[in-house]
Amino acid sequence: MDLLLEDTNAAAVAKALTKGRSLAGSPAMDMVLTLLIVTDDENVADAMKSANVLQHEHPSRVLGVILGDGRGKPRLNARVRVGAGSPGESVLLRMSGPLVKHAESAVLPLLLPDSPVVVWWPGVGPLEPSLDPIGRLARRRLTDSERTPAPVQWLHKLAPGYDPGDTDLAWTRLTLWRALLAAALDQTSGSATGGRILADDVNPVAVLLQAWLECRLGVPIEFVDDDSGSQIQQVTLFTDVGDIDIRRTSEMSCEFSVPGSSPRVVPIRRRTIPELLAEDLRRLDADEIYGETLQHLHTGKD
Repeated sequence: MDLLLEDTNAAAVAKALTKGRSLAGSPAMDMVLTLLIVTDDENVADAMKSANVLQHEHPSRVLGVILGDGRGKPRLNARVRVGAGSPGESVLLRMSGPLVKHAESAVLPLLLPDSPVVVWWPGVGPLEPSLDPIGRLARRRLTDSERTPAPVQWLHKLAPGYDPGDTDLAWTRLTLWRALLAAALDQTSGSATGGRILADDVNPVAVLLQAWLECRLGVPIEFVDDDSGSQIQQVTLFTDVGDIDIRRTSEMSCEFSVPGSSPRVVPIRRRTIPELLAEDLRRLDADEIYGETLQHLHTGKD
């Protein structure tokens, strides 16, 4: 079912969802969560497309929220989709006028009962996600510093407002690097004495990597600016038995070497937005390591 509702209200949207589930044979109990996407006209198409892909792993009710500039009379338009090849439901809410300042009042009646709520800002999000009116409704709050004009500065600004449940997709993009480095340290008998990262200094993933290594290992990590590509080019950890080295060889892979073993090529690619979201939705508890890393980035202290 694909239904357009103009100048409507939350009750009418909820009624349309109930009708759509009845027609599609898709009861709400099949949904595992509600995903709120707070976006704008520029990002809405890609964001809703990513959410549709995500629903195949996490069947959910997706509520896209487009906030106008607050001018004009209060108005709510909605597009409701149930079924149509997707295991979940999606509603695109377009708000204007004074309703923009009270968007949570239109969203709250549409949340799945007794299910977790996750909010994602695919563009520029709030600096204090947990204090945002829609952010208050969610257990997990996902921002994306890469989509801001100054990603590294944005991460620094996020740190004072961090609250358990907050995560930035730059941190999720770092998962593969963290796993590789943790595996390398497990394979090495020596202790880390320092390290070096070669990457563009405006890359928020690389900057978080430096903060994470310093925070977890308690050793200085040098950052060498390199603008030859958007990805991390090389990470070296110095140990008392030799160097651990991960060096990018292509967009899709790196050469991985640890003391006492022959170098080997390992896959490490840039993942898609649906893949990043899917990882974040596999755990809905607070990511304490992200919070500690963000704080270290901001203050330079553990």
